[in-house]
Amino acid sequence: MLDRLTLDQLRTLIAVAETGSFSAAGRRLTRVQSGVSQTIQALESTLGVTLFERAGKTPVLTDAGKAILGDARRLVDGAEALRARAEQIASDIEPELTIAVDPMFPGGLVRESLKALAGLFPCLPVTLFTETLGGAEQRVRDGAARLGIFTTVGRALQGLTVDELPPITLVPVAAPDHPLTKEKGPIAKEVLESQVQLVLTDRTQITAGFSGGVISHRVWRFADLATRLDYLLAGFGWCNMPLHMVEDHIAAGRLVHLPLADYENLQLPIAAVYSTKHPPGRAGRWLMSDIRPRLLACPDRLVGDKTAPKPLKSKRGS
Repeated sequence: MLDRLTLDQLRTLIAVAETGSFSAAGRRLTRVQSGVSQTIQALESTLGVTLFERAGKTPVLTDAGKAILGDARRLVDGAEALRARAEQIASDIEPELTIAVDPMFPGGLVRESLKALAGLFPCLPVTLFTETLGGAEQRVRDGAARLGIFTTVGRALQGLTVDELPPITLVPVAAPDHPLTKEKGPIAKEVLESQVQLVLTDRTQITAGFSGGVISHRVWRFADLATRLDYLLAGFGWCNMPLHMVEDHIAAGRLVHLPLADYENLQLPIAAVYSTKHPPGRAGRWLMSDIRPRLLACPDRLVGDKTAPKPLKSKRGS
């Protein structure tokens, strides 16, 4: 019976209910009053219920009509969403934009770009993964994410296309009561080696064996950046942190920027990365083009190598 149910019938039901009469609904739908009446009669026959009381001058929804009106609106809205989704896909817009972002990358900047993206592509579903170390790359390789934004240091990126972004500034920090903050002058490597360093560990095999940035002989390992920050603030050790994550803590005295003898700050290379065989659609490409100028607009202390940024031109990972 319901096979004869049509969207036109549901739209007509909504029009009559909202305008209050068959004639007004006809004017909205640009059809004659008799056609509207016949469509409602066909709908009532299909559903097996009376939708309107017709005893008075104007039709009045029955209790059944009131209940079915809500279902009709949901079905029509769903059909419109389906049509919009199909139009997006036909226009080279992804059915869903899936992104994997390393938490080293400024989260506020990602939110700003995604807010702008939502304004341009309001029907586009978005899935956002926050993955440390090799997690973001693994999401891209597995096909769970169409686009990744993560550090490329220590990676062999065969099969991936890499759009380099300005690097993120890392600074060595410790809690104010940590022994390293009591050192006079630049802190030598030998002094750092004796103190606990808080480092991130990879849940994947992507960066297995890579130990870049590890100086101390004593390390505590953490699977996520937020937990490491908590232990850093609690004085468990020292580590290099993205300046954008700890700048407020340093200003408030909750962390101390350590003067090291061998280096002051590090520059962490960051890139937008995607499978060469499955590049992003229009939405993903727009997001990449929007993120770069936002990153370049960050203060110089947060981002390095901004005087000669690389263009948004893809190149194969080596």
